[in-house]
Amino acid sequence: MCGKMEHKKLILVGGGGHCKSVIDVAESAGFQIQGILDFPENGGKKVLGYSIVGTDDQILDYVNDAVFVVTVGHIKDAALRIKLHQKIVDAGGTLATIIASTAHVSKYAQIGEGSVIMHQAVVNADAIIGKGCIINTFVNIEHDAKIGDYCHISTGAMINGNCVVGSGTFFGSQSVMVNGIEIVSGCVIGAGSLVRKNTTQKGIYSGNPATLKIKLP
Repeated sequence: MCGKMEHKKLILVGGGGHCKSVIDVAESAGFQIQGILDFPENGGKKVLGYSIVGTDDQILDYVNDAVFVVTVGHIKDAALRIKLHQKIVDAGGTLATIIASTAHVSKYAQIGEGSVIMHQAVVNADAIIGKGCIINTFVNIEHDAKIGDYCHISTGAMINGNCVVGSGTFFGSQSVMVNGIEIVSGCVIGAGSLVRKNTTQKGIYSGNPATLKIKLP
């Protein structure tokens, strides 16, 4: 398991609403937030008291002094988060893994770089979380589940044992996967859905049971 990077200086990339949630988690995990990189028009503004000190074009300025985390939520898809992660890596930066002080992550679980585990989330034994994931508040990831890179598992969702969530998937609030089910990459699972069967087509699913509503390219 990738543990908390205690007392590391941290730069946040993205200054919107998700940034606020990550600030609270990062503070609880002992990080020292140095500033936020966001759009040029937001320069000089503050988010929860932390200054927007530049844009993502200035990542290189901080690679020797801080680690980074992308604080952009799932905007239609994971493309922007992936782009920002790659920009940090290409600049020689280090991606932090942030685990809230109130989260429980099994010592037998694996958490990828750049992932954030929010307050009260549970990641159980032999679960694998990919890189750049958002595991939101009150999420339960059960034993042997596998979450692909750049997924957003939203508030209160439950991924049961031996499930597989493909990369770049958004899994909506309070949704549930039945044990051993697989979701292909790039799907959107609507809030409150029950996923009882494997998905074979990239698309938007919702309902109980969850069914394909819209195919995605």
